Amino acid sequence: MSDRRRAIRSGRPTESDEARARLLAGIPVAERRLTLAGISTAVLEGGEGSPVILLHEQGEFGASWMRVIPALAETYRVIAPDIPGHGTSEVPDGAIDADLVSAWLDELIDQTCSEPPALVGHMLGGAIAARYAVSHSDRLGALVLVDSFGLRRFIPPPRFALTLIRYLARPSARSHDRLHRYCTVDLDALQSEMGEQWDAFQTYALDRLRSPAVKAALGTMMRKLGVPAIPHADLASISVPTTLIWGRHDPVTRIRTAKAASARYGWSLSVIERAGDMPAMETPDAFVEALRVAVDRRPNRVFPVVPGTGLEPVRPFRDSGF
Repeated sequence: MSDRRRAIRSGRPTESDEARARLLAGIPVAERRLTLAGISTAVLEGGEGSPVILLHEQGEFGASWMRVIPALAETYRVIAPDIPGHGTSEVPDGAIDADLVSAWLDELIDQTCSEPPALVGHMLGGAIAARYAVSHSDRLGALVLVDSFGLRRFIPPPRFALTLIRYLARPSARSHDRLHRYCTVDLDALQSEMGEQWDAFQTYALDRLRSPAVKAALGTMMRKLGVPAIPHADLASISVPTTLIWGRHDPVTRIRTAKAASARYGWSLSVIERAGDMPAMETPDAFVEALRVAVDRRPNRVFPVVPGTGLEPVRPFRDSGF
């Protein structure tokens, strides 16, 4: 019997439980569990105001938004779930498809939002959000895609692919750092800023990835929702005000993809300097500023330059093609 199972049977908290508790201790949210489309889902909620739903990236969890939730909760009702099969959100039979995820998001909105929310998605979370908006724009007040998958077919650069494969095969602090060094502009500075919070984040992320159920859900959701490109006609049909927020140095879905989508669909684009594909973690002040403007639900507005944030104002681009 594993140490984790012994701890669970004895009622003692596991290392994973303790890491999750340390993460949540620094975030102004309450956690509750909802059953959504048959999926037992962990949901973090905090703040008052118009609802903002935050969908995290692949392989992570709702607390991944830890560096921006405190500022956002000053103005908005923030809802940050663990997406299906991630964190502690459990899919009973392990079967995940696009229809189930859409139904899950439908019920999340029903049970947590008193008005149409701003739906914010990062990477895989962005692909989920965009696919939902294709057929449910009427249920949303705004759509924000952050370094999002789905705008083109996901074909990672060879170096990134090798780093990711090694991390998935052997999750460890070393392979976790290698992956995030590739995805950030300055990992050392980020780790220094976060201190013990980074240790808790890494410990919990590694524990979840070592779970066969989480690893299987990650593979299934990437294959069905993250990797394929969403058809251009579907993206063009999105009628809710849509904003792209992109790290200038995203190594996987490069800035040219965001510029092309901005030009093709007339979506506003905010490029955040000094960030890779994790702007909410690397540059939280700039990210929050960009998101606040996007949630104002004013499409195609020029974003203001905010001193010290590295936020670059960008109108919809005129060029086209991916």
